Amino acid sequence: MPERLTHKLWFGIGPGVAVADAPQVVRSVEYADRTGLDFFALSDHPYYGDRLEAYSTLALLLGRTRNITGVTTVTNLPTRPVPLLARTLSTLSALTGGRVVLGLGAGGYWDDIARFGVTRLDPAAAVRALEEAIGLVQALSGGGAPVTLDGEFTRIAALDPAPGPAPLIWTGSVGPKSLAVTGRSADGWIPGNAADWHSDRYRSSRPLIDEAARAAGRDPADIATVFNLPARITDSAAAAPRDRSGRWLGGSVAQWITELTEAVLEHGASGFVYFASGDPSGQIGLGRWAEEIVPAVREAVAKG
Repeated sequence: MPERLTHKLWFGIGPGVAVADAPQVVRSVEYADRTGLDFFALSDHPYYGDRLEAYSTLALLLGRTRNITGVTTVTNLPTRPVPLLARTLSTLSALTGGRVVLGLGAGGYWDDIARFGVTRLDPAAAVRALEEAIGLVQALSGGGAPVTLDGEFTRIAALDPAPGPAPLIWTGSVGPKSLAVTGRSADGWIPGNAADWHSDRYRSSRPLIDEAARAAGRDPADIATVFNLPARITDSAAAAPRDRSGRWLGGSVAQWITELTEAVLEHGASGFVYFASGDPSGQIGLGRWAEEIVPAVREAVAKG
């Protein structure tokens, strides 16, 4: 079973999910596994026909690798029955020695979700469904007595929990109510819209998670923050590595090392996802990430 993210700094990649790029997605994740990266992240938008379905892709990639963990960031909860999702996760965990994390969201593209045949929920109901789902996934793990739930969104009767432990759960929470769910129930948080450690979104949202965690008797430090980084790795130093809003756009290897080290030591970052599929440098960028930036940041953080 992987160490909890709060006990270890994790570095990952987003290899992409385009059907047309399927062979390269496989190669990228196999390379990430060989070079010691910690996880890969797949988006979940099953209403788009030109994208790979997340959980079948996750299973194949975990089967092609030995050490790397897989996570869907984030699972499109409205399109997946929660009891079946729990069984999918417990199966993947059992087959891979625990190399799976549950990324979970309340659903953010409701027009598309409705096209998929799912009943539309209002925002408040979607957040209640998220919290109910987290509790049920956790209840259907770890063995013990059969679980019965007459919930608002799911009803089950006397289902045996899987014997293995529940997966770590990261949310893609955005609004105040869903951020509070993260604080009460989740193990990690992925700020929306690729917000980084200097963003207003992070600065205003993370305190809401911490407040909810403390109110629930939890230590906020146990809830990781994992940042998405759709940014470039350039040959030379970027004159403007951030945009006008302060968002990280990328730069040279040295600039990346400085920025990520600061993010960990000064802003509490727990993990990063480099989106190789969005960087024009392609495999060169992935190589720089895996073989230059990540080892250097790990070393710098270890030195404090």
